[in-house]
Amino acid sequence: MTLTNHHPRSLLFAFFLLIILGLPFEATVAAKKRHDSKPARSARGAKNTRLSARERRAAKRNDRLSARDSRRGGKSRLSRREQRRESAREQAAQLKALERRLRRPLTRRERAAELRKNSRQRRREILEARRRAEAARRAAIARQRAIEKAMRDEAQSFIGRDDTRGEDMEVRRVAINALGYHAGTVVVMDPMSGRVYSMVNQEWALRRGFKPCSTIKLVTGVAGLSENVISPFESTNVSDRNHLDLTDALAYSNNTYFQHVGGQVGFGKMMDYAREMGLGQKTGVNVPNEYAGKLPFEKTGFALNRMSSHGDDFEVTALQLGTLVSALANGGKLLTPYVPYTSQEDLKSKARVRRQLDVTQDNLRRMVPGMVGAVNYGSGKKAYDPLQTVAGKTGTCIGQGAWLGLFTSYAPLANPRLAVVVITRGSDARGHFPAAVAGRIYRDLNRRFGTPVHLQLATGRPGDSKAAELNEEDKDVEEEAAQTEANDEAAAATTATQNSVTTQAVPRPLVPQPSTPGNGVKMVLKPILPYYSQKTETQKSNSTRISVTAPTQPDNRPRRVQQAHP
Repeated sequence: MTLTNHHPRSLLFAFFLLIILGLPFEATVAAKKRHDSKPARSARGAKNTRLSARERRAAKRNDRLSARDSRRGGKSRLSRREQRRESAREQAAQLKALERRLRRPLTRRERAAELRKNSRQRRREILEARRRAEAARRAAIARQRAIEKAMRDEAQSFIGRDDTRGEDMEVRRVAINALGYHAGTVVVMDPMSGRVYSMVNQEWALRRGFKPCSTIKLVTGVAGLSENVISPFESTNVSDRNHLDLTDALAYSNNTYFQHVGGQVGFGKMMDYAREMGLGQKTGVNVPNEYAGKLPFEKTGFALNRMSSHGDDFEVTALQLGTLVSALANGGKLLTPYVPYTSQEDLKSKARVRRQLDVTQDNLRRMVPGMVGAVNYGSGKKAYDPLQTVAGKTGTCIGQGAWLGLFTSYAPLANPRLAVVVITRGSDARGHFPAAVAGRIYRDLNRRFGTPVHLQLATGRPGDSKAAELNEEDKDVEEEAAQTEANDEAAAATTATQNSVTTQAVPRPLVPQPSTPGNGVKMVLKPILPYYSQKTETQKSNSTRISVTAPTQPDNRPRRVQQAHP
């Protein structure tokens, strides 16, 4: 037996030989793989090249429409071109179905007749659908009118059952005339003493709660100022383009601004200030069966923000809003309203203060320019009175299954004598109709409750040295105006004896202005002539000058001395 000895070099040679023989096989497999994958890539590239830019946009639009339809659970509204295409496809399908039934192709005449028949049928269906839609629209309008009439009749029946004992009949007559045949309630009271002059529709004013809508922004504003969320000297970024301060936000009733403020204040603090200002509790008026209102439960996130601007889950009465705005007018005193049923009660009654609000006077004063701006140029322009300054806040939203409109206000600004709250429901609530009702009440009662001197905003508490100095300056202004009026009347009498017509300009008394701005409050008042110095110009050659004298105002009521404010 012969033994074969394998040299290591032979083994290495055999290894390299196997590698060389396997290289062609690997190249063939790789080429086959590349050949198989190339058609797919080329097909995708060809598909992309075949679609134009318009087709790609149309495809994206169809994808969006299909996604929207899937969310809505139905088809979206088609364009006219799509409607024509859909109608053409339906007609073609109907013709093919007819040919299948007849088992022969249709002639040209038969095809034209069938198309006319389908067109007439289509027009009849469209007209029938329009008649049904119009009938449904009229039925909805009739139902809405019936609901509106029912609410107005209910309000009128409640007004007829009001207990008018102790009310001021002149104020009640003015309030009823201003409200008219509308579904609503009106409360007129004295913001300094708490006396209720009149409550029109006492059922709604005392025993029924309403959503406060945007009037809750008064609470949000006070809370934001007290918690240092609102800076009186800086504006807040409502959006990328809008920068609002508290004055403009109140004047225009900006929801985003107060949602931002309420979210930073927090739910607990918001409820504390709402209770502090009398919401969610009875006012204590001497009328039975008063409703205490309702406060919302725990809210977070967007629900808290919306509550701060719309008053969600709040329920307030008109009298509660009257005491709230009276506290803003009288320097922070939350009063107990009362109805004097006898003349002795009216003479002996004094202002009963439930509590002094735990809010600084500066923060209360910073709310005033926004409320004045709402009436002068904002959402409550319909309440504007040219003879006095009105401060108010509007509110409009949907609550209790219908539209709600609210307006809470007081006037005159320098010496508040009336607080007027108006709440309406239904179509009467839209278009800031409550502000128009309050404006008519102020104008009709201006001769009795107006103030003859148009003062500026107050900056100090009663008894301050600056307020006393301003009071002395006001007396000097009144004396100067009276002397000017006497001189003008003497000059007019002299010219009348000479049978000549002379028109003299009445100098406007200067209202004292502070030398330095105070507290950064924006001036929103409109300067007007005092009531006692208004005159009518001479229009004819034989006419004489007419001077209007101010009615004397009773002084047997609490007054608040105020200081000028920019």
